[in-house]
Amino acid sequence: MYHQLTSQQRSQIFALLQRKTSRKEIALIVGCSQSTLCRELKRNSTAKGNYLWDKAHDKAMERRKRTTANHAKDPAIVWEALDLLKEEDWSPEQISADMKCRGKFISHELIYRHIRADESGELAAHCRHKMKYNRHGRPDRTTKVKNIPERVSIHERPAEADGKRFGDWEMDTIVGKDGKGAIVTLTERSTNMVLMERLPQGKHPEPLAKVVIRLLFPYRKTIRSITTDNGSEFCAHKMISKALAPKGTKNPNLVFFADSYSSWQKGSIENANKLIRQYIPKGTDFSTLTDAFIRKIQQKINRRPRKKLNFDSPKNVFFRQIANFALAS
Repeated sequence: MYHQLTSQQRSQIFALLQRKTSRKEIALIVGCSQSTLCRELKRNSTAKGNYLWDKAHDKAMERRKRTTANHAKDPAIVWEALDLLKEEDWSPEQISADMKCRGKFISHELIYRHIRADESGELAAHCRHKMKYNRHGRPDRTTKVKNIPERVSIHERPAEADGKRFGDWEMDTIVGKDGKGAIVTLTERSTNMVLMERLPQGKHPEPLAKVVIRLLFPYRKTIRSITTDNGSEFCAHKMISKALAPKGTKNPNLVFFADSYSSWQKGSIENANKLIRQYIPKGTDFSTLTDAFIRKIQQKINRRPRKKLNFDSPKNVFFRQIANFALAS
């Protein structure tokens, strides 16, 4: 077990250094590891590199007083962190990073401790996974899809569409209670920007395609691919490609289809849908949802800080990319 050095040990180190004793021998005599000795000399020597045991001990004691772990966290900071959790449904890591940018320091582990200590379960209910984690491996399955004319497999998608370049999208739908009502969801893979809209006519292919075209049309010059699953609602994929591809493109194709039972091949939209399900849980009657409520969810998710974006928000990063693209062209 690690123990901090005492003033007597520091006095010993000083005396042995004066005798030109090797560090290995000093560590054995003092009764500490060589790494502990190296840290001691590095941290507590003077600016000129001299080790004076009394000054070294004073520096160590002063550092111990400043250690945040030895102080109770300001209740106001804890309250603000938990309020962000309840109001914005951000993860503890996102909350910690956001508050750090504003000069307020709280570790994500401390937030997790408060969540676990909350016996009511209210705080855990605002976590994406409700503090429950399940990971299951899934075998590859052969794709046998015949219900989508001119289907183009994900295996024909350009290798550059690896989730790092800007302009690659994923698309899906979420359905309401008893399969009635639907919302189309889109996410840009590199920024996690989410677009979503209710489908008044349900999962009918052509009306769905028209909604997708309208949502993506303002960004059509930046779109490089759209990946989705094999739902029959995406049968009108050629309509989407034709409307969003650059003018003059022969046989345009922007839409690629994942393998059957391979949701991990479009992981960005699956994750986005899980975030949406925090606000629209399964079994929700979509007829009770207003367009304003759906827009509010979209805005809330898009201002959520993301670790992959260095805790910037999808909205900020997405529109910076759009601006950069406009300047480049």
